[in-house]
Amino acid sequence: MKTFSTAPAPHWQPARSVQQVMGEVCLALIPLLAVQTWFYGVGVLIQVALATGSFWLVEYLALTLRGRPSAAFLRDLSAPLAGILFALCLPPWAPWYVSVVAAFFAIGVAKHLFGGLGYNPFNPAMVGYAVVLISFSAALARYPASDAAGLDLLTLCKVIFLGAEPKAGFDALSAATPLDLIDQAKRAGLSYAELKLDASYDAQAPFAIALAALLGGLFIVWRRHAAWQVPVGVVLGVVAFGGPLWLWLPDQLPSPIEQMFLGSLMLGAFFIATDPVSGAATPRGRLLFGFGVGALTIAIRQFGAYPEGVAFAVLLMNTAAPLLDRLTQSRVFGR
Repeated sequence: MKTFSTAPAPHWQPARSVQQVMGEVCLALIPLLAVQTWFYGVGVLIQVALATGSFWLVEYLALTLRGRPSAAFLRDLSAPLAGILFALCLPPWAPWYVSVVAAFFAIGVAKHLFGGLGYNPFNPAMVGYAVVLISFSAALARYPASDAAGLDLLTLCKVIFLGAEPKAGFDALSAATPLDLIDQAKRAGLSYAELKLDASYDAQAPFAIALAALLGGLFIVWRRHAAWQVPVGVVLGVVAFGGPLWLWLPDQLPSPIEQMFLGSLMLGAFFIATDPVSGAATPRGRLLFGFGVGALTIAIRQFGAYPEGVAFAVLLMNTAAPLLDRLTQSRVFGR
C-alpha cells in the first residue's frame, strides 16, 4: 500500500494518540492485576499472557487477511488491552483454549468482521467472555480458595496447558465466589444473613479487587480516557434497581453498596462500559448507558441463570447505544 505524507499545517494534530490512550489504560490496570495476583496466585499472570498473546495473534491474522498494514494497528495496543480485560475476568486455572476461542470471537468476529477498531458495535472483550462463559461454564467456575493460590508454577502449567488435576483435586482447592454462594443460598432458601455467618463466605478478595479497579478507574477518568457519566450512571442504576429489591428482601440480597464491590462491577463500570466505540457518545446518553448497565447487572444477578451479569448487561446496552445517541443529541441551533 502506497502512503502519502501530509503537511502539518493547517491540520490539527490530536493531543494524544490511540497508542498513548490505550497504554495509560493498561497502566491503570496494574493495581488490579497486582491485587488479583496477590489473592489468586501467579496463574493470573499466565492467563494475562495467554489472552494478550492470543488476541494479538488473531489481530495480526485478521489484518493480514484483510490486506491491511499490520504494523501500525498492532502498535495501537487495542488488542492487548482487550486481552488483559478479558483475562482479568477468568479464574487462574482456566484452560489455555479458553483464551484462544475468546480471541477468535472478540477480535476476529466482534472487531474485524465489522471493520476493525472504531467500527465495532459490541465491546470485543465482553463478546469473547460471553462466548466462553456459555461454552465452558464449568471450567470458568473454579476459583482457588485462599489457601490454594500458592500452587507452584509447574503444577499451574500442567493444569492450564495439559488439563491435569492437582494432587489434592479441584474440589479440595476450589472455592465458590461470593456471587456463586449468594445464588446457591437463594436457591436453597437460606437468607443472606445466614450465608454471611458461614465460614465459606469470604468477600475480602472481591472487595480488594473492586477497590483496585475503582482506583485505576478514577485515574483514567482524571486523564479523560473515560467519561465520568458512565460509572456514575452505573452507580445510579445499581441503587435505583437494587435498592428497592434490597428493601423488599433485606434478608436475601446484599445492599447496593455491597453489590458494587462484588464480582466485576467496578471493572465493568470504569474499564468496559466506558468504551467510546461501543457505548453512547452524548453526555446524557452515556449517563443512561451506565444506568442501564447497572440496572441490568442487578436484574441478571437476581433473576438470571448466571450469578454475574456485567458482560451481558454491557452487550445489551451496546445494542441500545445508537438509540440513546439519537434520543439525547443536542438541538441544532435554529431548528
